[in-house]
Amino acid sequence: MTTTPGGATGPEDDGWVSISWRVVLRASLVGLAIVVPVTLLRVLLDRELADFDDSGWIYPLFVLLLVGYFVAGWVAGRAEPTAPLTHGALAGIGVLVLWIPIRIAIWAVREDGRALFTGERAALRPGQVFGQIVISATLSMAGALVAARVARGRATTEAPAG
Repeated sequence: MTTTPGGATGPEDDGWVSISWRVVLRASLVGLAIVVPVTLLRVLLDRELADFDDSGWIYPLFVLLLVGYFVAGWVAGRAEPTAPLTHGALAGIGVLVLWIPIRIAIWAVREDGRALFTGERAALRPGQVFGQIVISATLSMAGALVAARVARGRATTEAPAG
C-alpha cells in the first residue's frame, strides 16, 4: 500500500482496476483474426459437405474457436499482467461482440430459410449466445492467467540477484 506524505492512501489503492481499453481491443482483434477464418471455413465446409453436422470437421473447428478465445486472453494477460483476469475476460467478450455482426452478415448472405433469433434452427439463439459469452470469458481468462504467470516467472528468473 502506498501512502502520500500526509498519510492518506493513493488513488491506486482504492481497489479498482484500471482497464486498458487499447489492450482489450488489440487482444480482441487477435482473437477475431482466428475466429473469423474458422467461421468462414465452417461455412464453406457446411456448403460443400452433404451432412456437415455428422462429419468429423465440427470438432477440430470448435477447438480452433476455443483456441481463438484463449489466444485473445493470452495477448491481454501478457500486455496487462497486473490485471490479467479483467483484461482477459473483456478481450474474450470483445471477440464475441466483434464476431456477432460478422455472423449476422454471414446469415444475411446465406439466408436459407432460418430466422436470426427465433425458430427451430435460429442462427443466433439467445441460449447459444449466452453460452458463447461464458465460454469466451472463461477461456480468455484462462489464457490471460497463464500469460501473466509465464511473464511473472520469467521476470523472477531474469531478475538480478540483489
